[in-house]
Amino acid sequence: MANDPAVIEEMLRTARTIAVVGMSDKPWRASHNIGRYLAENGYRVLPVNPALSEVAGKKSYPDLDAAQAAAQRETGKGIDLVDVFRASEHVPAIVDDVIRLGIPYLWLQEEVMHDEAVARARAAGVKCIQNDCIFRQHARLAEHL
Repeated sequence: MANDPAVIEEMLRTARTIAVVGMSDKPWRASHNIGRYLAENGYRVLPVNPALSEVAGKKSYPDLDAAQAAAQRETGKGIDLVDVFRASEHVPAIVDDVIRLGIPYLWLQEEVMHDEAVARARAAGVKCIQNDCIFRQHARLAEHL
């Protein structure tokens, strides 16, 4: 199923807190640079990587549960969008967490796809994008956001 351009714009316009699952501390990795870009462009970024305590000067959380609890403590609201930089086989478990935590948006980065898990997320009311780059879409739409 193709990604809906209206959903992409809605996500980028309304999401304020983004959990970046798989954000790396290695500056040459896309997850590091895109997480940093999102933070520089007005989003609150919560790195999720159990192997790290900090990424790009931000506290890193071991899982979405911990990131959601931190977002709720600090802002009174939870995570708006989960941006996934993990291999496709990890998507079903991430979708389970997104649904359970009531997170409204899920973005799977380029080459991250799982039609069955995305269909399950959509059936639960989660708006999803897969196999697309949030950086490229934000840069393309920035003047309209």
